[in-house]
This record gives sequence, C-alpha cells and structure tokens, in this order.
Amino acid sequence: MLLHVRRSLIITVIFFASLGLMYPLTETAIGQAFFNHQSNGSLTQFGSILVGQKWAGPKWFQGRPDPYNPMSTGGSNLGPRSQALVNDVAKQIKILKNEGIAPTSGLVTTSGSGIDPDISPAAAYAQVDAVAKARGLPVAKVRQLVTNHISGAQFGFLGSPYVNVLLLNEGLSTLK
Repeated sequence: MLLHVRRSLIITVIFFASLGLMYPLTETAIGQAFFNHQSNGSLTQFGSILVGQKWAGPKWFQGRPDPYNPMSTGGSNLGPRSQALVNDVAKQIKILKNEGIAPTSGLVTTSGSGIDPDISPAAAYAQVDAVAKARGLPVAKVRQLVTNHISGAQFGFLGSPYVNVLLLNEGLSTLK
C-alpha cells in the first residue's frame, strides 16, 4: 500500500511541475516573445482595442449602446417582442437625433457581448457631420478619417467590414 501512495505522490508532483508550472510559463514566454501587444491586452493610450469604451459627448464617435462592463459580458437576451427592447431603442434613437446623428441599427441596439469595440462603416459615417460640427473640423477631413479606419472582412470573406471606435477616436484626437 505504501508503495502505491509513494508512486501516486511522485506522479502528482511530476504532473504538477510539468502541467501546472512549466506549460503555463512556456506559453506565457511564447506569448510575450512573439505576440507581446496581443498578450498584454492590445492596449493603446485610451484603452484596449478589444473592449468597447464609453465616449462622452458629441466630440467623439460613439459605439453601440452597450453597458461596457467587461466583468459581466453578455447580451441582454431581449427578444424582438420585448417592450423593454422597444423602449431602449426608442430612447437611443431620441438621444442620437438630439445630437444630430442619423440612427442606424448598430447605434441603437446592443451587441451580443455587451463590450463590442466595433461599429459598421455606415454607423461611423452617420456620425461624421455631428462630430465634425462639434470639433469645428471640415466634414471631408472627418469622413476621410473614417474611411482610413475601415477594416475589411477577415481573410477577405469572413464577416463584414467594421470600424474600431477606439482607434477611430484616437485618430480623431490628432486631427486639427
């Protein structure tokens, strides 16, 4: 019996050392060496490009009306017949119209994750006039900024073109 316990303890120590210590440390080293920006959260001056941020005021491009709480991700699960969804969309449409922005579906509905950092090019273009006016910039210059920040479908065919709101607003902060 003592022999079996001893063998079990030796195997446990070996697996703990190899799978519990060596493997995670090796993976971390590979990530830091070859994918440093991604493994550290893809951080920029204003935050992570992987997580949507709340931008206050008409001087910034707005993302989806998500709660932007990465600690509790997930959609609202409100169905098309939900009165709460209808009320939320109507409220968001009113807010956008007051800011001079033509509402698009991507600006009035939340994302499936609750932290989506991207919007459609149509949603970005819908905000160009309002942002240009609030910043006192030429509309053509702001429109060109949006055009420059459109990312295509992954591998050319997966998904749709999108605009990362954080990167767009970082570009906007440099315009004069």
